[in-house]
Amino acid sequence: MPILPPFTVSIPSSEMAVRDALKQVLAALGPLELGTEEAGTVELVLAEVLNNVVEHAYPDPDTAGPISIACAHRIDGLHLQIVDQGEAMPDGTTPLGQPVSLDVDFEDLPEGGFGWFLIRDLAKDVLYERVGSKNQLSMRLAVALQPGETRH
Repeated sequence: MPILPPFTVSIPSSEMAVRDALKQVLAALGPLELGTEEAGTVELVLAEVLNNVVEHAYPDPDTAGPISIACAHRIDGLHLQIVDQGEAMPDGTTPLGQPVSLDVDFEDLPEGGFGWFLIRDLAKDVLYERVGSKNQLSMRLAVALQPGETRH
């Protein structure tokens, strides 16, 4: 039996709503008593994903739509599913998230590309699917594991 019942947070696509969603999710995770590092991991991964949705799935603020974050705590960690009705991922897949070389002149640093590297580095079982008119991104964060479980 999970310590935490599954829950869903739904927001409109906007930068301010992302901030609100992060607060709502972290508050709902309170019973798990996450440590600072675990809570930081959840917040960082969710912030990267949600900001990507706002920026890329709904690039026109006038046609922004809903974003849903479903959370379920299981024995192997926190399972998240983020669903939106925005534009599909290019080529139907998430970016590879390769590490970016920082050994370049300041003006040659890339503007973006760090987010998917962080998501893939911190989350497990990352899966993107386009189902009808919806983007569905699911992942697992190895936080708040049950006694005897390992982070893999």
